[in-house]
Amino acid sequence: MKISRAEVEHVAHLARLHLTEGELSIMTEQLDLILAYVEKLQELDTNGLPPTTHAISVCNAFREDRVLPSLAQDVALSCSSRHNEEMFQVPRII
Repeated sequence: MKISRAEVEHVAHLARLHLTEGELSIMTEQLDLILAYVEKLQELDTNGLPPTTHAISVCNAFREDRVLPSLAQDVALSCSSRHNEEMFQVPRII
């Protein structure tokens, strides 16, 4: 697939990019190479292959949620120099 300069200009306009003549030439060449590579990939027979999201095997690194005892409120508040009986007090920042 060959991409035309007019198509690159159109896409640049849609993306609100202001490209110089040199940048348009470079972008046209680079996009043409990308599309040629994608066209080459389209030739591969992928029938019977399961869809994948990663090139390598990725497993879930998250742990299960477990309910554990937490720090008592009075103990947590005792670590602060500014607090009332219910919460930490911090300076207002606007």
